Amino acid sequence: MIKNKYNRGQFTQARYDLNVMPVWQRNITGRGVVVTIIDDAVRSSMRWPDTPRDTVHLYHSARCTRTLNYDVIFMGLSASGEQRPHRRVRPTEAMSSHHYHCLCTKELWVLLIHLLEHRSKTTHTPSFWGYVTPLLQNLLKGAPAAGQRLPSVGKDPLGFTWWLVTHLAQLGQYSRNGSLHTEKQFQLEHNWSFVCELLKSTCDPKGSVQEEQIRMHVHCCLSLTMLWEPNTIAVTTLWEYYSKNLNAPFAVPWLGVSGLGSVSRSPLSLLEMAQACCLPTPLGSAEHTQLYRACSSFSIFLRVLALHLSQENAGGAPWRQIKGRIYSKFHQRRMAELSESGLMNFLLLFLVLARSAELEDVTGRAYDLMALLPAGSMPPAHRALLWRGQLALLLLYVGRGLDAGAHAERLATSFAQVAREFYLKTTEPSRKLALWQPLGAYLEGVAEVLETSGHLCQAEERLLNEGFAMLLPACRQSELASALGFLQNALAQLRRVHQRCSQSTSFGPSSSSGWTPPPSLAKEHHLAVASALWTHFFPFLRSLRLSQTPPPQLADAAAGFTVLALDMPSSAPPDLQPHPVQSIMQCFGWDEMLHPLLVSRYLNHLLQNSDVVASVGSAQGVCVRAWLRCVLQQHLHRSTDGTESRAGRALDEQLCELTRLVMRLPEVESVLQRAGLQPSAVKTEPKPALAVFIKAVGRVYSGLQLLSERSTMVTQALDYVGDILKYIKPYQLNKSQEGLQLSYWAVGCLVKHWGPLLATSKAQQLLFRIVDSLLLPHSLFQQDPPTQVLSALKESLPLYLQGLAVAVGVSQSQGAHLKKQLRSVINQYLGRFLPATPSMGAIANHPVLLAACEATPTPRGAGLRGNILQVLNDSFLQFKGHAPPPRLAAVLAFLLELLRRSADTDPALLTLPLPPLLRCLMLVNEPQVRRLSAEAVQLVVERCASSSAEGHCEQTVSILRTFVEENEGVYDQQMYSVLETVSIVDRCSVETLIPVLSLSLRNLEQKRGLGRNTSLRYRHRLTHYCKMSI
Repeated sequence: MIKNKYNRGQFTQARYDLNVMPVWQRNITGRGVVVTIIDDAVRSSMRWPDTPRDTVHLYHSARCTRTLNYDVIFMGLSASGEQRPHRRVRPTEAMSSHHYHCLCTKELWVLLIHLLEHRSKTTHTPSFWGYVTPLLQNLLKGAPAAGQRLPSVGKDPLGFTWWLVTHLAQLGQYSRNGSLHTEKQFQLEHNWSFVCELLKSTCDPKGSVQEEQIRMHVHCCLSLTMLWEPNTIAVTTLWEYYSKNLNAPFAVPWLGVSGLGSVSRSPLSLLEMAQACCLPTPLGSAEHTQLYRACSSFSIFLRVLALHLSQENAGGAPWRQIKGRIYSKFHQRRMAELSESGLMNFLLLFLVLARSAELEDVTGRAYDLMALLPAGSMPPAHRALLWRGQLALLLLYVGRGLDAGAHAERLATSFAQVAREFYLKTTEPSRKLALWQPLGAYLEGVAEVLETSGHLCQAEERLLNEGFAMLLPACRQSELASALGFLQNALAQLRRVHQRCSQSTSFGPSSSSGWTPPPSLAKEHHLAVASALWTHFFPFLRSLRLSQTPPPQLADAAAGFTVLALDMPSSAPPDLQPHPVQSIMQCFGWDEMLHPLLVSRYLNHLLQNSDVVASVGSAQGVCVRAWLRCVLQQHLHRSTDGTESRAGRALDEQLCELTRLVMRLPEVESVLQRAGLQPSAVKTEPKPALAVFIKAVGRVYSGLQLLSERSTMVTQALDYVGDILKYIKPYQLNKSQEGLQLSYWAVGCLVKHWGPLLATSKAQQLLFRIVDSLLLPHSLFQQDPPTQVLSALKESLPLYLQGLAVAVGVSQSQGAHLKKQLRSVINQYLGRFLPATPSMGAIANHPVLLAACEATPTPRGAGLRGNILQVLNDSFLQFKGHAPPPRLAAVLAFLLELLRRSADTDPALLTLPLPPLLRCLMLVNEPQVRRLSAEAVQLVVERCASSSAEGHCEQTVSILRTFVEENEGVYDQQMYSVLETVSIVDRCSVETLIPVLSLSLRNLEQKRGLGRNTSLRYRHRLTHYCKMSI
């Protein structure tokens, strides 16, 4: 007996005769439901299938079965309380919600299925579907069965039927013991006849079924296809519907953007979408459950189609059955009617067909159909999508190791036509902007084809046609960046494939699966692809290399071509032979007209490659020269307001990396090690590294002894610096403060540390040019010289003076001329930076004084001080008659500071300024001048006296004697006053002059007449120092 007690609704009360279904009792408890069923009928009927049944028995069994089926279906439809599965379930939860409330109800369904299936086999009664299908048909029609009250199924009986059939089919996988069988031979038989009726109702245009319902219905159909064998009628019914609605958006409004297909996908993503349709997820997985949210109904249909085409052991029959139906739906008019969404669906359809059926046949038909589209009036968005689809089909060929050269040729021809229109100057800017959409899609797609291809073939070569030669010159900055980025990826992929091929040739065939072309054929294809890149891309790069605003990708692409020339030298064009690597490096790295940012970024790519460094060999010095030029010109690209531009910031970053790489060059490391420096200790900042390198070269040269080695080193050093004055000339024109300071500093370091080197016959011309261009330029003699130049020169002048002093000391052929140049420089800047009146700050920081007074005394410093004293004596301390020289106090302050800071004891050097100092003491009455002169005279005389072993200094005595002879009889009293001042410091020298002074006094008295000049004799009391009789 079954007792049904429900809180809501009225169900049929059914009593089952004990004589019909004897002894077996099983309790199934649900909410408000207690079911008692007789079990032995099932067991006995399964144990004795041939037991005779009378007509009454069969009649009662059929009636009870129909009633039981009706009741359990109604339980799934209208449970009491909150358990209302169908009425509460959303389409998004169709696969995750169930028609039973508990495991007990589920077991009842499973037992009922097995009971009816067994009875069908043993008593030839209807099967489980035979009982369920009429009941569901009545629910769909809304007509009650005889003697039954039809329950309400809400507003969507069709959706309820799909949902219930799908879950009942899933229960058919369970055995009567509750174990799950995945093998189809142990599962419940299919019910495609009824499902096809449901599909016709779903696809009936009169039914006005919306996408949100259709998506759930097709999702259920997909689940049934995975449970049962695919059905041709079901696939055909669905295709008939979708072939008429390809342009539909297939969107569910309340899902938002979820489930909407994007039409701007790349070829690879399109192919991945198609492959996802061909590889369905397991039935109970989360991915399968969420298909409603993730995919449109058309995408779910493609999964059904893929399952149909991929049936095992079908021998291609499913494809032959559906092929004509699909192809016949497309013709020229239909293709022209496709919207962008429709074209997207068309492409996905043929990608699924190509993936699951005959690739070559489907691809050929797809290309033929796409060729029917009007090329002239096709919107750019359609063309972009069309090319993506064609490239996605080519990706299928690439994935299978096949060559699609013919299809690639058709696509490349279309690309060249669009690129030509993009190139023409008559094309409107708005039209060019629109055309970039398909052109950019082509670049992206071809890049994916190249990256995916394991063996570059004719298809890849044909995709790189003359269209690129027209595209590149017409690109704007952002478009050019994309095009050059594509080129860089293409070069890298070609090198990877070529290297892999070379390694497989050397070490044997690769173990990876798939077809591998013979090495000779592969290399031929690689050369063809390389030739296409050289032909259609490299000329444009070479034309762009002198741009003052080069895009960063230009250096990257040029470096890619350089490495390609290293790997495949024969592929380079004839004008780069016979040394293509060096030729390209000359174009993009060594040319002095190139932008520093281009050079630094380009060399950074190459100097990291040990093979490139080894191939350059002796040209490493040219790389050093390029680095030096980039360092010197790093401030050329600052904004006019002094702020750093984006290019300037990028150059700073690139220069630091380039400095690190240059310091690691074998030739540079050798120089540093010979100079006693560790390369690892050198800073990577450009300016400090440049100073260290210049100093190292100078130190290495000074340590050489053989003339041949010195000559070689001079040549090498001159190769490092090149035409350095040309590099810094732009700063002299634009007067950039930072640029002038850097350039004057760098050349100053060169002069200081390379003094002996620059004094040689090979290098002295460079030294003369430096003096003429930087130290004694014509602009310096103008009335108002540039303040920026003077400021930069003032900071770096000590470096120049110290280096010139060394060059003067070692020069053999041009020593006199160099000395003259040195004194001209001293003369020019000593007066230019000298204040009008003595100022301790201005005097102490005078660049000439800083150059002359080193912390550690050296012969170079003594020679420089001698030249400075000579210039002071000749140009700044000479009286014009009785008139003192201008700025005498400031000059004397400078001289006194120079004497105080230096520790010279050489009388020949010290006594150079003594004659004018004595004259200042004698003729000038200004207190400041007299004080400074007296201090300077005392300092000179004292040091000369201390250095003499004879008690008096001959140089001092000689100068004093000349001083007496020149001024006797004219400035007698002033002269004796000066001698009195000197005698305080150096008594011996003055005593040595007493005979001379006595004779001079007698001669003077004789000239003036008889008698003694008492006042002259005793006023200065020279007898205080020694007795004398006159």
